[in-house]
Amino acid sequence: MTVNTILFDLDGTLLEMQTEPFVKSYLVEVGRHVGDKYDTEKLLKLIWDATKAMIMSQEPEKTNEQVFIEYFTAHSEWDREEVWPLFDSFYRDVFPTLSHLTYPSPWGKKIVDAAKAQGYRVAVATNPVFPRDAIFHRLAWIGMSADDFELVTVYEESHYTKPNPGYFAEICQKLGVEPTDCIMIGNHMQEDMVASKLGMKTYLVTNWLEDRGEPQYPVDQRGSLEELYQAITERTGVFAKA
Repeated sequence: MTVNTILFDLDGTLLEMQTEPFVKSYLVEVGRHVGDKYDTEKLLKLIWDATKAMIMSQEPEKTNEQVFIEYFTAHSEWDREEVWPLFDSFYRDVFPTLSHLTYPSPWGKKIVDAAKAQGYRVAVATNPVFPRDAIFHRLAWIGMSADDFELVTVYEESHYTKPNPGYFAEICQKLGVEPTDCIMIGNHMQEDMVASKLGMKTYLVTNWLEDRGEPQYPVDQRGSLEELYQAITERTGVFAKA
């Protein structure tokens, strides 16, 4: 079967960055935005624990947002109506200013444009543990928008996260494709290359490579962003015409 769809990871792939330092700095900024009204350490731990609840969730009837909110409200000493406006204002006013924590380059847009020029359908398969606004802001940092893709995974609409294979199966269902129609491109061995379990081809981007050691998954091709661009434009490796 001809591969016709490319799924792009965002953090560390299209948007050049180191995920762990970014998340740590992001949480510091959340705490700063919240200010002295709350026990910042307690609030940030609750956000982190609610995020882990999303990652561990096996409830296909609940979106990641629903899982996050349910965990947060069940374990919080504060009312959701009190805290959520602060989260909303953070993503509206503060998050867009955090691009200095990343290293955006022209490669992301060049690669997506090249894939579309070759006739591929394209989607952003970023781990949907962030709200829509946060993900759309990160796309804007590389000069792109959700309109450039057929699908962008966000926590309001997704029911699984990486590295759950169900996350990739849900993308295929939404796009109306089979896993064997797809190439997953990402920089994380465990979170992105797990797509191979469903039969997807995989390309591991090495510029900002992340690998926790175990488990290991098959990698069909690997290389830098420049090498990825060349492989797409020249139709070599996993991008070769059938």
